[in-house]
Amino acid sequence: MPLQFASRLDNVETSAIRELFKLLGKPGIISFAGGFPDSAMFDVEGLREASQKALAEEPGAALQYGATEGYDPLRAQLAAFEQGKGVQGLEPQQLIVTTGSQQALDLLGKTLISPGDKVIVEGPTFLATIQCFRLYGADLVSAPIDSNGVDVERLEALIREHKPRFVYLIPTFGNPSGALLSLERRRKVLELAVKYQTLIVEDDPYGDLYFTPGPPPPSMLALSHEVPGSRDWLAHCGSLSKVLSPGLRVGWLVAPTELLAKATMCKQFSDAHTSTFAQATAAQYLRSGRMPATLERVRQVYAERAQAMGESLQRELGDAIEFTQPQGGLFFWARLTGAGGKTSDAAEFAKRAIEKGVAFVPGAPFFAKEPDRSSLRLSFATADVGKIREGVARLGAALAS
Repeated sequence: MPLQFASRLDNVETSAIRELFKLLGKPGIISFAGGFPDSAMFDVEGLREASQKALAEEPGAALQYGATEGYDPLRAQLAAFEQGKGVQGLEPQQLIVTTGSQQALDLLGKTLISPGDKVIVEGPTFLATIQCFRLYGADLVSAPIDSNGVDVERLEALIREHKPRFVYLIPTFGNPSGALLSLERRRKVLELAVKYQTLIVEDDPYGDLYFTPGPPPPSMLALSHEVPGSRDWLAHCGSLSKVLSPGLRVGWLVAPTELLAKATMCKQFSDAHTSTFAQATAAQYLRSGRMPATLERVRQVYAERAQAMGESLQRELGDAIEFTQPQGGLFFWARLTGAGGKTSDAAEFAKRAIEKGVAFVPGAPFFAKEPDRSSLRLSFATADVGKIREGVARLGAALAS
């Protein structure tokens, strides 16, 4: 007899991005498909020193089982890291360490979603979030966004209509949209949380990757002290993956006390605790004071690559594509216009692009409902300026073919 699988798997499928990677073995291909940082940006020396210090100073703690909530020195460093970005009143015990921010999202799904529950997400949003929440039976509702983030008037109408279990947003340089939620809209979202007593989940893996001289608007976690009562209706997911190393698998979740307790309980069932060695290494790294210089270098390199990609797209594809130049993060979000009789089908364009030796991700899988099949995501993070120019030239040739 064939194996019988859980019915919860009926509503999910393998990641379209992971499947695309199987096509990237062709020699000489230039990939704009991945959503990961450039490994050349990793502070290998700093991480080596941090891991050596972790073993030298507290080898037992670094190599032994640990508390599910996280390694206390790291929780203290992460609280300080958030405080440095304007978060007030955050104590180490108000966060737990997770195995990447992806686990934080999974824990929120486990603790909050029952089959059939409504959950509002942005349209488009992070593909893995769509898959994760659907796995727990969520009925996803899509809130429209523009270059300034989620449309808060439409969001309020959707909250009133659907009474969701929670609202999931990536306010700062979203994946895939690259959108930046304005300061005014951030405050409004917090006000909506209090008004409708609806939990807001703020996912913030890209907030430190800004290209402007000054930082973007504060996170909603940082702004919550300005909106009385909003901290009670806010969960915040953070990560070191995009700014330090995804291999460490260090993320964190800040949430109301009762929710944090339930998430901790579910984490016990999942992995007992995040790697203590990785946590001790991350704690030593944050304590070392190297992070500001690392971030400055990463921002400069990614800003140059983003500029090169924007200029190349305009030059090579012209009015056949439209996009907003990102102010940070790792992605361009674009639409094929069909101008000049060229294709407006991103999936078809992706096939032509692979034949020309360049890859990107069609945008349709990033929508929980009503996908825009003319949309696409391009990442500039892992290709240098020369490869970006060559890769976009190949996209131009593919569109013309």
